[in-house]
Amino acid sequence: MASLKVPANVPLPEEDAEQLHKAFKGWGTNEGMIISILAHRNATQRSFIRAVYAANYNKDLLKELDRELSGDFERAVMLWTFEPAERDAYLAKESTKMFTKNNWVLVEVACTRSALEFFSAKQAYQARYKTSLEEDVAYHTSGDIRKLLVPLVSTFRYDGDEVNMVLARSEAKILHQKIEEKAYADDDLIRILTTRSKAQISATLNHYKNNFGTSMTKYLKEDSENEYIQLLKAVIKCLTYPEKYFEKVLRQAINKLGTDEWGLTRVVTTRAEFDMERIKEEYLRRNIVPLDRAIAKDTHGDYEDILLALLGHDHA
Repeated sequence: MASLKVPANVPLPEEDAEQLHKAFKGWGTNEGMIISILAHRNATQRSFIRAVYAANYNKDLLKELDRELSGDFERAVMLWTFEPAERDAYLAKESTKMFTKNNWVLVEVACTRSALEFFSAKQAYQARYKTSLEEDVAYHTSGDIRKLLVPLVSTFRYDGDEVNMVLARSEAKILHQKIEEKAYADDDLIRILTTRSKAQISATLNHYKNNFGTSMTKYLKEDSENEYIQLLKAVIKCLTYPEKYFEKVLRQAINKLGTDEWGLTRVVTTRAEFDMERIKEEYLRRNIVPLDRAIAKDTHGDYEDILLALLGHDHA
């Protein structure tokens, strides 16, 4: 269930487009107006607003926002205004560039989205960048990390709930054997994690824990300084308990000396319409402080206002 509050009587896209156009005019941009409209419209409504804005004013709304806004607030508004597939394509592209390289974001996009959502993101990637995500990931990585990430971004997983328990038992044994041998980049281990459905992987990891006394990620903690091992753990967490993964990203972003605004912005804008309620519950469970209060303490101004609006906690 999403946190996003959409008003019961939503104005027509023409009205929203007109109000946004007015918000850009005059001496100063009306940031409050931008938040009051865009932060309370779902993905379909935002898409209509963009289309109407382009038709009525012959301008790209995203370019207008880019021109009028700045800093963390601009980044949050831009990411939010993208269509989900377009946004994931943008995030993935940023993650393969030399100066903004981030293998964790690639894992996040590949493993926390549904099979169709990720497929749509890869289509958007090709349309926007005239290259495939697979070839860019292969080009910008090497060694074991490439061996893990290329199949991870190439897969189209089965998305249903059907589970083969016999297979789960046998593959739990394979995974345990590879972990015991510290063969973390073994072909079978990578094959299981990059191709099996989320339901199947959950069943396999449950067998692993029941039969061998501890979870697979606990076994991996011994070598946790290694980036490849960390990515492997992120893959498992994103596939099985995405809310725990996102809670940790938020916790680290907020608790850092100097907030990691990029991590904070990315999680709030990408999850507000999907699983933010579960993430908020997990955050409260782990930190005793509600997420909206932690964000309010750590951010300010328009940036704070849009994040809180996306969490469903507007300022009165």
